[in-house]
Amino acid sequence: MITMGVEEEYLLVDPVTAVPVPVAAEVRRAAGLGPFADGVEIQDELLQAQIEVATPVCWSLDEVGGHLLRLRHAVATAAEASGVRVAATGAAPLRGDLPVPVTPTPRYLMMEGAARQLVDEQLICGMHVHVGVPDPETGVAVLNRIRGWLPTLLAMSANSPLWERRDTGFASWRTIIFGRWPVSGPPPHFDGLCDYEQRLERLVESGVITDRGQVYWQARLSDSYPTVEVRCLDVQLRPDDAVMLAGIIRGLVATAIAEEKAEMPLPEVAPELTQVANWHAARHGLNGILLDPLGRPHRGPDVLYALLRHITAALEDAGDLRLVSGLVDRLLNRGTPAERQRRALEEAGLPGLIDLVTGAGASA
Repeated sequence: MITMGVEEEYLLVDPVTAVPVPVAAEVRRAAGLGPFADGVEIQDELLQAQIEVATPVCWSLDEVGGHLLRLRHAVATAAEASGVRVAATGAAPLRGDLPVPVTPTPRYLMMEGAARQLVDEQLICGMHVHVGVPDPETGVAVLNRIRGWLPTLLAMSANSPLWERRDTGFASWRTIIFGRWPVSGPPPHFDGLCDYEQRLERLVESGVITDRGQVYWQARLSDSYPTVEVRCLDVQLRPDDAVMLAGIIRGLVATAIAEEKAEMPLPEVAPELTQVANWHAARHGLNGILLDPLGRPHRGPDVLYALLRHITAALEDAGDLRLVSGLVDRLLNRGTPAERQRRALEEAGLPGLIDLVTGAGASA
């Protein structure tokens, strides 16, 4: 079995206005001292209205779901004691009149000095999935083999249609905001580990980024763990949707490892096709057409089922096929979180939207 772990970022918002509130330090302290989480599992983020949780290393999707429920409950309870709610949305639907202060660490203060307006607008929240790989060389091979599926994962996870009190027309506005950093978007193809390391070294040597941590590709090797880290996802409204995505990503990594061992040929896809597929997924989510890993247009559900077929053997080996397939069917029936946000706003106004994005903070 291949291990995995999940990181989720949340916003802390006013329960009436949905405006982000800078109380992350207070909420983190309270949550870390409670009975359901410790300080290592709950972390600060760039802005003081954001907070992040990280599961331990997990062997099964049941473990992932249990830890996410536990951590969401711990953070939501601490937030409630501070008069705010935890919002599981990829972007803040509303922003206050003043920028949210930066968390006062040297790294974050440096980023603020280098890109003030961009930092002010980082009221966005993602979900990162770490999947174990046997060695970095294999990890780079995995990156090459899963990069074509990143737009599909993005479309499935889209949960940030609103910004500045209006509909952006995008399913994942978080992707557009985050894509303005110097090194972001889909990763390129690499000619092995040496090529990967040389590219990172040259990026840092350019002086445009300060360290490898600012290589914000949507999939990369982790510098902290022996994992591939997939970062293209919006945070999810519900923990079980996060479980679905974690299971699919582990299936993609396992499939890539098996293909690499079998020396299966890797189709060459022009980087501009991957880039346009990424933008299109952020724009439309699963509505209408989605581009497959070769850049060919298909109906969104057809691409999702092609993804499931691609990883069926890996899902069966892990015992995840029934669970993941059922959650994918539910996603297609109910729509993406972005669609659900739009429906909630249309049907019940701002209170309905707030209930939707914060209701997942303490429940499944």
